[in-house]
Amino acid sequence: MEEYSRPKKRLFIGLMSAAVAALLLVGGVFGLVLKGVGLGKAMGALFMSLLILFLGFLVIAAAGVLLLVLTLYKGREILFLGRLRGLIVKVIYPMTLFLGAIFRIPRERIQESFVEVNNQLVRSRRIKVKHDRLLLLMPHCIQNNECRMRVTGDIRNCERCGLCRIPDLIDLGEEYGVDIFVATGGTLARRLIEEKRPQAVVAVACKRDLTSGIFDAYPLPVLGILNERPFGPCINTDFDLEKVKESIRHFVVPEKETTERPVEAVSGT
Repeated sequence: MEEYSRPKKRLFIGLMSAAVAALLLVGGVFGLVLKGVGLGKAMGALFMSLLILFLGFLVIAAAGVLLLVLTLYKGREILFLGRLRGLIVKVIYPMTLFLGAIFRIPRERIQESFVEVNNQLVRSRRIKVKHDRLLLLMPHCIQNNECRMRVTGDIRNCERCGLCRIPDLIDLGEEYGVDIFVATGGTLARRLIEEKRPQAVVAVACKRDLTSGIFDAYPLPVLGILNERPFGPCINTDFDLEKVKESIRHFVVPEKETTERPVEAVSGT
């Protein structure tokens, strides 16, 4: 049985800080080399312009790291971190994977840490959407591998035999009025997002699929929940139903309460 331990946000934050510091060091060395070589005025001006742009990017990245740490510490969004989330997801995350490979840190540990950091960033923004604008994506491997019913098209095809957690999802969808889909992989998940055009996503998947999904779905806010794999990857996996409920409640309120209190829809960009 696969063991599971709660991922640590500090791993991703540490690698992110190290990546920015390394780039600052490279920029400084490059500037000193450029000054020592003494190129012609035209070439010197060109390289200096590129160096200034590079250092400007690093300053923004360093500010993003600082704002991220403050947000994680305070538990609420600081300034314009919603915009810097794109920098973290699209640029800094690949850099941390590269740096982790250098220091031989398992890729899965970095992915787990990134999911935790992403989740806290999304929660700090306290986004609320209508129940029909939230999409819940589940992996197909939560269905019992011996089941002959196809639920990837419609989970209501489930016959509630009790061998997997699909019936729990059906009840969850009815309680909160959210769309729930079982995806066979990242390609189908991306197509569902394009077709349904949700304002927020709750996704259950393995480390690899969650990180790639968060990357591909940006700027949509995604709360990711790591699945449980008692029999190994991709077969009869499980999930924490309470975590799924809590993630749904973060974005919406139960349908029976929406008639009493309107929920404001906020864009995830």
